[in-house]
Amino acid sequence: MKTILTAALLGAFAVAAFAADVTGKWMAQVPGRNGNQDVTFNLNQSGSSLTGTVTTPNGDQQISEGKVDGNDLSFVVSFEARGNTIRQEYKGTVAGSEIKFTRSGGRGNPIEFTAKKQ
Repeated sequence: MKTILTAALLGAFAVAAFAADVTGKWMAQVPGRNGNQDVTFNLNQSGSSLTGTVTTPNGDQQISEGKVDGNDLSFVVSFEARGNTIRQEYKGTVAGSEIKFTRSGGRGNPIEFTAKKQ
């Protein structure tokens, strides 16, 4: 029994040791209708919870529904445009000092891009 408990604890610590910490500033060039846009992600991770802002040429938007699970993260950004609420969903995978994102929702097809830690 003691051996099983020790093995389970070691396994839990190993998973925690390899989980990504995405806290910090991340920069990306995000494709858009008018060419690439500079986008900054200011992320704050606390356990599996993720908060922060996304800064575009149009200003700052708050992150909601943010989650981190191992090397995967997801969050939502909602904003008003021409009287409509636009909801964009971001899903990403951390690989070293990069996050490979897919953004869906809003206008158009899903967009893939990479953010780099600053």
